[in-house]
Amino acid sequence: MDERFTGILRPFLPHLADRPITPDTRLREAGLTSMQSIELLLALEDELGVELPDEALVEKTFSTAGALWSAVAAQDGGADV
Repeated sequence: MDERFTGILRPFLPHLADRPITPDTRLREAGLTSMQSIELLLALEDELGVELPDEALVEKTFSTAGALWSAVAAQDGGADV
């Protein structure tokens, strides 16, 4: 995970406060709602220049920061986006 990714993610996680975002950060517990998931997806695609395929748009992808990062990184050939 890089700083751009966590910077995009942080505003969607109001319950996280000042705690760091780690790969194990559970997004729902940190405050991400279903509606915000869509907004977050659009922000990630716009800011990082990737497009997640429909099959990646499942609850598991949005379960943790690490799972979401893996889906994003996979769209850039596995490289650091």
